[in-house]
Amino acid sequence: MTTTTAVYWDPYDPAFAADPYPIYRRLREETPLYYNERYDFYAVSRFADCERGLPDWRTFSSAKGGILELIKSGIDIPPGTLIFEDPPTHDIHRRLLARLFTPRRIAALEPLVRDYCVRALDPLVGADRFDIMQTLGLELPMKVIGWLLGIPEEEQRAVRETQGNLRTADGRPTDFRGGATLTNEVFAAYIDWRRDHPSDDLMTELLTAEFEDEHGVRRTLTREEVMTYVTVVAGAGNETTGRLIGWISSTLARFPDQRRELVEDPSLIPSAIEEILRYEPPGPFVGRYVTTDVGFHGQTVPAGSAILFIVAAANRDPDHYPDPDRFDIHRRISQQLTFGLGGHYCLGAALARLEGRVALEEMLRRFPSWDVDWDGARLEQTSTVRGWQNLPLVVG
Repeated sequence: MTTTTAVYWDPYDPAFAADPYPIYRRLREETPLYYNERYDFYAVSRFADCERGLPDWRTFSSAKGGILELIKSGIDIPPGTLIFEDPPTHDIHRRLLARLFTPRRIAALEPLVRDYCVRALDPLVGADRFDIMQTLGLELPMKVIGWLLGIPEEEQRAVRETQGNLRTADGRPTDFRGGATLTNEVFAAYIDWRRDHPSDDLMTELLTAEFEDEHGVRRTLTREEVMTYVTVVAGAGNETTGRLIGWISSTLARFPDQRRELVEDPSLIPSAIEEILRYEPPGPFVGRYVTTDVGFHGQTVPAGSAILFIVAAANRDPDHYPDPDRFDIHRRISQQLTFGLGGHYCLGAALARLEGRVALEEMLRRFPSWDVDWDGARLEQTSTVRGWQNLPLVVG
């Protein structure tokens, strides 16, 4: 007679980072509503439950944050942190930012992204190895956010520092009550300078755009609100897109036959990016605060609870994706959970796709094949992201 031990999953434990998918499978099959007693949170892992819950802001609120320890901390979220807001305030702030992320503005970044990839990769032609995270993964998103915000190149490195604001610790919860902040003062001087020196960039538009706030007052954003907006844009865009470039590189190293198809037919690259986003999402779970008692699978999640929607588990739910553990660049993906659903669908999704596509196009032009030095690779998992910190590629 065989016995099965109870499923245990800890979003902070780096032991789960290397391959979390077996435990995700057990969660889906054995405990579709999971409760972690140590950290006092619930989690759902099936596609249907994530599809149901993520758009339902009335039941699953973002107002206390989207990160587990932030929700549990009970701290006040600064105004303007639209990823941690509910309607109607969220909708007002999102509309303001959405008109800055226009297709025209995103498309205008493509030549800059491509030029940077060319300049970063060309010197490596003929080398036998390089770290793709140090070359592109940690650098390119920083550059793109700098261009978007109009930050001079010599000051763009400060953008990377924003990663620490929306990111949690490796292996343990971050204590937001102990001084962690959601705004970044590195932008303060630049915001003040740009107010006096307007230009054609997102920062200037944030400073000058008029809108009607939740109180019916016509105004512009305050300095503090602009700082919060910029921190959110910089931190979220910097971290997740960089991890995407790492997952592109490591996943295609594991599936060289499909990488060869991309070399032979680059028109498949956009669908490959979608499949990588499904297969290895940089943001594996999303937190919400439960506002009212709600049922899942015959059990009740009480009001006041924290809940995680495990997107990475839902992305491999066989009830939604046939043969979900198979990586397939030809897969048709009608619903991409990786960028969220509903009102909090990622504003930067088009930009992330652009960066991933262009980076892969330029990599394949110069390096049609590569392996990974797995002994030198370093994988990180926190309660906000999962991805490579170091990923040395062996080429030639």
